[in-house]
Amino acid sequence: MPVNFTAFHNFVPMLTIDPKEIKTGQLHAHMLSAIAPRPIAFASTIDKDGTPNLSPYSFFNAFGSKPPTLIFSPARRVRDNTIKHTLENVYETMEVVINVVSYPMVQQVSLSSCEFPKGISEFEKAGFTPIPSQLVKPFRVKESPVQFECKVKQVIETGTEGGAGNLIVCEILLMHVNEDVLDENGRIDQNKIDLVARCGYDWYCRASGPALFEVAKPNLKLGIGIDNIPDNIKHSEVLTGNDLGQLGNVEAIPNYEEVQAFSQMPEILRLMDSLDENRDHRKLALHLAAKELIKAGKVTDAWKLLLLF
Repeated sequence: MPVNFTAFHNFVPMLTIDPKEIKTGQLHAHMLSAIAPRPIAFASTIDKDGTPNLSPYSFFNAFGSKPPTLIFSPARRVRDNTIKHTLENVYETMEVVINVVSYPMVQQVSLSSCEFPKGISEFEKAGFTPIPSQLVKPFRVKESPVQFECKVKQVIETGTEGGAGNLIVCEILLMHVNEDVLDENGRIDQNKIDLVARCGYDWYCRASGPALFEVAKPNLKLGIGIDNIPDNIKHSEVLTGNDLGQLGNVEAIPNYEEVQAFSQMPEILRLMDSLDENRDHRKLALHLAAKELIKAGKVTDAWKLLLLF
């Protein structure tokens, strides 16, 4: 069934913002609150005289792996349209070390973002340990669990007014990973690396523990799609869009024989015997039970339970 987006939007109050009709600072705040959480590039640079600089930037991400490419952006200051020391140093040396930011160091990272005068070392002010890089001049941050030595391939200036970005396109020359954050298979363990990310205003996000969850990628298989879910399931009172998304990500709906075999399992027989005779009550109970199965990652069993109704 096609979705009537016009009817849907009639029920959703929306704040519509024209960037040309709002102050840059206000737009900036809305953008950073909505485009979040954002990874943090803790950028270490050095000027032509050998003076180090260290500063965090949350306009940052990875943009390819061959060549391995990172991009971060020290934006022009909104208040006076000046540029950051990081950008000045990049233009002078075309090198940078991008260090990732973990929870144990986040308060020090925040301190380093103070606008100390040029020539003052943020390594010293924020209490970080500089260690030599192997292929570039800027220092690495010892406390960071992963450090990328990079050469700058290009700087793309997106504008000349306050708030404009300067996209620093970097190629990774060397990547250093603290072995303490690796799992038994030599892969980075997301809980051990304990990264943080920026949100709006003074808010951060910690990417570990209960904040982490997995979403199965479709990869090469094709899910059936929400459009192929029977209406009595698709219009459930309890199943959310996320639940339907997982149901729609299966390659095929369980067949009759699979559902019948499932219905004879002792725990399912007990569940069915315990249900109210009222049809609506039975449907609600089954949908609630299926929701719990989906939450536990047992999507195929959830399908079978839903098809019993």
